[in-house]
Order: sequence, then structure tokens, then C-alpha cells
Amino acid sequence: MCIANNSDSSENSVKNSIQLKAVDFFCGAGGVTCGFREAGIPVLGGIDIDITCKKTYEQNNVGSIFLNKDISSYQPESLLKDLDLKCDDDKLIFVGCSPCQYYSSVNNIKDNSAKGKLLLEDFQRFVEYFKPGYIFIENVPGLKRSPESPLGKFKEFLNLNGYIYSESVLNAKYFGVPQNRRRYVLLATRVSKNVEMPQENREELTSVEETIGDLNLFPPIPAGHKDFTDFLHSSAELREINLRRIRSTSHNGGSRRDWAPELQLECYKDYSGHEDVYGRMHWGKPAPTITTKFYSLSNGRYGHPEQDRALSLREGATLQSFPISYKFYASSQGKIARLIGNAVPPKMAEKIGNAIIKNHLNAI
Repeated sequence: MCIANNSDSSENSVKNSIQLKAVDFFCGAGGVTCGFREAGIPVLGGIDIDITCKKTYEQNNVGSIFLNKDISSYQPESLLKDLDLKCDDDKLIFVGCSPCQYYSSVNNIKDNSAKGKLLLEDFQRFVEYFKPGYIFIENVPGLKRSPESPLGKFKEFLNLNGYIYSESVLNAKYFGVPQNRRRYVLLATRVSKNVEMPQENREELTSVEETIGDLNLFPPIPAGHKDFTDFLHSSAELREINLRRIRSTSHNGGSRRDWAPELQLECYKDYSGHEDVYGRMHWGKPAPTITTKFYSLSNGRYGHPEQDRALSLREGATLQSFPISYKFYASSQGKIARLIGNAVPPKMAEKIGNAIIKNHLNAI
């Protein structure tokens, strides 16, 4: 379960005394909910259209209610009753980390994710109705750059409704997450005249080795290993040709450039880009962005630094900064990887939660 660290009882006492609480829209597996709870912010509930998220969300975040709703048809009046909310609550936080595939630089099929490009407008209906004290939005940097993005209208709406906001593109690796993950973040409030982002820490990056290098916790496994326990140290199978390829890839950061000519892929023989594909991660660096395909060797630099396989499900979840105790429930490896890869890293969410707490303490 995602349980707040009680090592500093006085700090937690201060956090609990301010009585902030949150609603996690597009909650997925509960990355933000987990992080906010670690920061000492109760999350009343999470909302998601995908029913397969329900068990993972509720089992790990006991007390936070999962609402299986399509936000485009769900009404604010229903949410008012479902979570016993009130309007104009200065201590209420709305989290809107909507699916971001439409604005992602790696998405090549816009039609499959076109519905998601309007989710921010649906989220705005709830903000307009409830007028929460705080708003947190996280998405891919493309949300800010795309001419089709509804972000501009959303920021105009914030200005017209008494909110001030701060926005930036942040990298999760500067917030305790062992992963190079750039994301657009917006924090807004109507409670004070200023809102500050969390402070980056560029001096103490967490590496892959520090995170998944403990062989007692992550014992060596072959490609195709199935772990039927809750730990889910399972890896995807590899065809014989791909086993030969990864065996030919240098340990600790090697790439397909290490392969003999007969192992090279036709599509890359005369192409110098995308060198991370089929590559191994570096022990001494943060991981690349953990996507929904992190368990697949052919979808990025997801090869284990030393073992001849791609990341296991548990390794991917740990690089996303989920607690080791966090359990994932789905009917296939691919669906579990999707829950993990789509999540906001909990440690980054925790830093955002702490920043909201600090902003609120400065406002009262």
C-alpha cells in the first residue's frame, strides 16, 4: 500500500493540520494519488474511464475511492455527491493529468488518441463549477507547443476566474525519480497572489544501478521469465534473432551499432537516428523515459544493462518510483506495463504535493 512516511512526525503534523485534500482526475493506476498521500495530502478519490485501473488504484490507496467515469459525460453535480465535496473550497486540489498521447512527440497515429486532446476542456467544466483552491496539471511538453492544444483557452479561463498560475517544463530526474522524463507542469491557485514550482535538485541524480541494481531484490532472470507473485519480476520473451542481438550488445549502454552486419535491421541500415532502439540502459545514469512499451526491447533503450533481456515489469515500476510494495493488477504483461508507463511518477507527484503545501502555508 502507499503509506506516508512517518519518520518526521512533527512535519506530518504540520501537513495534516492544514487539511488540504485532492481529487485525482484521470487517475490511472494512482501515481499522483500515491505521491500526494506520501506528501501528507489525503486524496478523496480518483476518476478514470478505464475500469481496469480500479483494483490497482483501490488496493494500493486504501481510503481513496475509485470512480469509473467518462469525464466527458460525467457531471459536476454528480461528483459533488459522490465525494461529498463543496464548492469554493480553498483547501481542495484538483489534479488533471490527462492522457497525453495526442500531443506526444512519439505518437504517429493521431486518430487513435484524438479524443484525448479535448480532455482538458472537460476538466475545465469541473474547475469552473467547484472553483477549487489549487489546480495541478501534468502533461507532455507538446501540450504547450501544439497549435491544436486547448491549453491557451484554459489559461485564459484561469485568468478570468481569479487564478494565478506558474508553468514550466520539468524533468522528473531532478525530483528524485531515476528517469529522464520531461513534462509540462502547471500549478494554479486562487488562494494567494503567488504560486511556486518545486525546487529542482540537479546535484543528486538517482541512477539505474541505485534503483534496480540490487541482485537480492532483483535477481537475474532470463527473457521470458514469468513471476506469478505480486512482485511481478517478469520479462517479455525474445525471438531467437533478438536474443542474438542483445547478446551482441555491449553491457552498460551498448547499442545496435555493436551488432554484426547480419544482425542489423533493414530499416536502420542506412539510418543514423533512433540509436536508443534495442539499446541497453546505463548503470550510472537515470533511465530513459518509461513508456507503456518499456518491457519491449524494440521500443527504446530498455535492455537491461547486463542481462540479456528487456526490463521486467517490477523494474519498470521501480524506475517510475512506485514503492516496491505497490501491486499491479491486469490480465496481461502489456496491460500492466500500460498502467505503469502511463502513470505520473509518484516521487515527482510527492514533490508537487509538497510545493502545494508550502504555497498554502505561505498563503495563510
